[in-house]
Amino acid sequence: MSSNEKSLELSSRPAAEAYVSRVCFKLGPPQLIGAELEWLTCTIDGHRPSLHQISAALGEYTPRTIAPDSPALTLPGGSAVTIEPGGQLELSSSPHASVTELQRALDADVRVVRALMSAAQLGMASVPADSRRNAHRILALPRYCAMENHFTTIGPFGKLMMCNTAAVQVSVDAGADRAEVGRRWRMLDAIGPAFVAAFACSPELRGAPAGKWASQRMRTWLELDAGRTQVPNTGDPISDYARWVLDVPLLCIRSDDENWAAPAHASFADWLDDASLIGRPATVADLDYHLTTLFPHVRACGHLEIRYLDAQPEGGWVVPSAAFEALLGDSAVTDRATALARETENRWVDAARDGLSDASLREDAEALLRLAAENSAEHSDMLHAAADRCRRGDPPAADTAHGYATDSRSPSTYKESV
Repeated sequence: MSSNEKSLELSSRPAAEAYVSRVCFKLGPPQLIGAELEWLTCTIDGHRPSLHQISAALGEYTPRTIAPDSPALTLPGGSAVTIEPGGQLELSSSPHASVTELQRALDADVRVVRALMSAAQLGMASVPADSRRNAHRILALPRYCAMENHFTTIGPFGKLMMCNTAAVQVSVDAGADRAEVGRRWRMLDAIGPAFVAAFACSPELRGAPAGKWASQRMRTWLELDAGRTQVPNTGDPISDYARWVLDVPLLCIRSDDENWAAPAHASFADWLDDASLIGRPATVADLDYHLTTLFPHVRACGHLEIRYLDAQPEGGWVVPSAAFEALLGDSAVTDRATALARETENRWVDAARDGLSDASLREDAEALLRLAAENSAEHSDMLHAAADRCRRGDPPAADTAHGYATDSRSPSTYKESV
C-alpha cells in the first residue's frame, strides 16, 4: 500500500472492519513458519547495558530505533534485530517452509549476534523473566513513554512486561479460507493454556507482587490490561478480531511532538465517530499503528502470531515450534488437538500460576505433545521427550535443549552476576 493510500481517511466503522479483516488475515495455503526469539542482555558485571553499548556491539545490524543512521542490515540467515524497551534483544526470523529450515537459519543468526555481543563484553541470557534487576526502560521512544504511562495507571505489570521479560513467539500462516482460519485459530487458542503450562519457566520476576507463579512473564500479560489482550470468541475469528480491534481503547496517538498520549478510554471506533477527539480524522495509517498496540495471546498480523510462550532455555524454542508445525499440518490432527484441550481451554490464569502442578493441564500438555510427536517426521523424539518431561511435571531446563548450542552466558551465570 502506497503512502497516499495510508493517508486516506477511514469513512466508517464497516470500512475499518473490512480493512482489518483483509490485512490481519492473509488467506492462502498454509506453507510457512517463523519465530521471534528474545534475550535479556547484560554487561559483564550484570548491569543493564546502555543503548550506546548495544549499538556499538551490533554495528551494521543495529536497528534504527536506537541508531537512526544505521543501515539496519538483516542478518545472513534473514533475521532482523530489534531492541525492546528494557534492552532485550530480539531476532525476528524470515518465514521458512519448515521448522528444520527455520532452526538452521535462526541458529546461524544467533551465532552471529552472540559473537558480536560477546566481543563487546555483553551477555545474552535466554531467560523469560529478570529475577534480579529492577524494571528500567532504556528506550525512550514516544511510543514506549506513552505505553509506560498508560500501563502505570493499571499497576506494575506493564513496566515489568516491557522491561523485564522475554518470550518466544511463533508465527504461522492464517489459512486458505475462512473455515481453515477458524480451525487453526480455535486450536491455537484452545491449546494455549496447556502450552503455557508445558513451557512455563519464569517463577521469579523482580518487582512482581507476591505470589507463586510458574510463569511470571505470562502473569504480566494477564494482569496488565485485559481489554487489550483478550479477543472475544463467537466462532468467527476474522469478524471477532475486526470488531474487537475497533473497540479496544487507544493506547497512543502518533504525533509530531513527544506527547503521544491518547484520550482516556476512547476507542478507535470513538475516533471514527468523532474526529474532534483527536483533532483530525482517523486514517488507514492510524489504524495500522493501533493494531501494533494490541497484545492478544494469538495476534493476527496477516499471519497468526502465537505470543503465549516463555523464552526457552537456549535452543528449546524448537520444541514448541515443532509441536505447532505438527498439530497444524493436517486438519484432522488440528481438530484432534482442539478436542484434547477442551477441558483446559480458557484456563490461562491457572496455567500461568500453577503450571504443570495442575493435573489437568499436565495431562493435556502431555497428550498434545504426544499427538505432535506422532505427526512429526523430523522432531518426533524431541516431542516425545517433552511429553515425558510434562508427565513428570518438570519445567523446561537447560538440559532439554537436546544438543543445541548453549549460550556462553547461561541463565544460571546470568542470575549469579546480577
